Amino acid sequence: MLVLNNIEVIYDGVILVLKGVSIEANEGRITTVLGANGAGKTTTLKAISGVLRTERGDVTRGSIEFKGQRIDRLRPHEVVKLGIVQVFEGRRVFANLTAEENLIAGGHIVSSTAKMRENMEKVYTYFPRIAERRHVIAGYLSGGEQQMLAVGRALMSDPNMILLDEPSLGLAPMIVEEIFGIVQRLRAQENVTFLIVEQNATLALEFADFGYVMENGAVVLQGPAEELRGNADIKEFYLGMSGDEKRSFRDVKHYRRRKRWLG
Repeated sequence: MLVLNNIEVIYDGVILVLKGVSIEANEGRITTVLGANGAGKTTTLKAISGVLRTERGDVTRGSIEFKGQRIDRLRPHEVVKLGIVQVFEGRRVFANLTAEENLIAGGHIVSSTAKMRENMEKVYTYFPRIAERRHVIAGYLSGGEQQMLAVGRALMSDPNMILLDEPSLGLAPMIVEEIFGIVQRLRAQENVTFLIVEQNATLALEFADFGYVMENGAVVLQGPAEELRGNADIKEFYLGMSGDEKRSFRDVKHYRRRKRWLG
């Protein structure tokens, strides 16, 4: 469904952030992109959704295709109309609007009031907690409720694909499990495709079908999630394990990672 072909991203005309990134996300699957802060994960999502140019960034090489159509030159609202919606890191809800008003804002491209209501009821079915608090100002919702609202708002536009940026950030483990469980239901029942950026490799690989690992703006490892869970490098560098002995990520020298992954 989505293909990033050797893309290069530059900010302000001089800062090279992505260096030949190639990623594929198959329809009806959950694909995850792993990596530490600064690896280029969020920039990759912004390149897909079209918001990159609002931050003085640009795809200067390669291409991004969605269902066979090139989209890396489209504006954000045009990308949304094609069926791709990004849920940004940090639960960026409209804090001064109610939960329901946030959902209405998310459905701005819906053609009729009846369809708007239908989509809203679908959101309330998947997120009953939001239904209970629909008239509450979004800024007063808990972190978990705001994350649910952000995903629900994305659903209002009937997307084929949702780009989720760090959905577990700052949330309690039980809430995170609940949100990822809903993601699985949406994939199974609504055939929504997900591309999820995560630092929590254990969590992401538990729910994903396929994964990519990024470092310093490049993809350094990729494969089915099951294979990555058993990969020695992933265990050592992201899960803190080396054989039977737990180790800290900081104890592993950078050059060793690069040598083993790229050499």
